[in-house]
Amino acid sequence: MKIQQADAVEAKTVGIEGAEGVTMRMLIGPDDGAPNFNMRLFEVSPGGCTPRHTHDWEHEVYVLSGVGVVLDDGEERPISTGDCVYVPPDEDHQFRNTGGENLKFLCLVPKT
Repeated sequence: MKIQQADAVEAKTVGIEGAEGVTMRMLIGPDDGAPNFNMRLFEVSPGGCTPRHTHDWEHEVYVLSGVGVVLDDGEERPISTGDCVYVPPDEDHQFRNTGGENLKFLCLVPKT
């Protein structure tokens, strides 16, 4: 079993092309022996965004704080604190911060 504060996990800058002002913390993943899923914590600074992309696995997202939009196959849909987002496999998507504070969300994905 692992129990630790999320802030104790190193925040790494997301350096993928198209990402702006994004950090990610791998809260639970391969180094913890998790066999099926990765739990990641993203923070997107005001005006920042994740890269626009697709892949063959799903995302399950819970917004912890802030406001923004998620690109849903070309349409921007608003998100805010307390929202749950399911992104199906192979769907074009992107998260963008439209507010004045960090957009912070948990993102669970299958281990790839």
